[in-house]
Amino acid sequence: MTSTSSRARSFRSMDRSTAEQWRVIATETAANRGRVADRVLALVASLADITDGFAVDQLTHSLQTATRAERDGASTELVVASLCHDMGKAVSVTNHPKIAAEILRPYVSAEVCQVIAAHQDFQGRHYYGYFGQDPEARARYRAEPWYELAEQFADQWDQKSFDPDYPTFDLAHFEPMVREIFGGRPGAG
Repeated sequence: MTSTSSRARSFRSMDRSTAEQWRVIATETAANRGRVADRVLALVASLADITDGFAVDQLTHSLQTATRAERDGASTELVVASLCHDMGKAVSVTNHPKIAAEILRPYVSAEVCQVIAAHQDFQGRHYYGYFGQDPEARARYRAEPWYELAEQFADQWDQKSFDPDYPTFDLAHFEPMVREIFGGRPGAG
């Protein structure tokens, strides 16, 4: 007798797949949903290797941003997004907001996803001018319904979170929240 799992492993191409193979794949994928949170936590933890001239590494920066959001009473979704906002830097500093937003997209609201995708332009107020860019790049988003939330994120939490002396929650503190957001059904955020 052939096991369910071995029948799915006979899958070689989509154009020759069967409904039974897809049922097995769907069942095993659902059973392994927890690995999303595991991978996100590992990606965020890997930011400890990136300092790039700042006073703290990018993990500490992310933890401080999330700590500030939590202390200000932000929702779990927004606290987790604050923790994850720079996880794209593990791949590409230049495109990090879009990378982080795309990872978050299936798990958080569209509003929160947009805040993360645009956060660098909101931060630009503090440094774009040094690079010949428009320090008021955030103005192009002014009509967006999430504009005020992006200002709060950028101005109250993110831009202040490079302080080696700021009392910061550790990654273990945020793990249950990450598991809640990323362990849920995609699109449920």
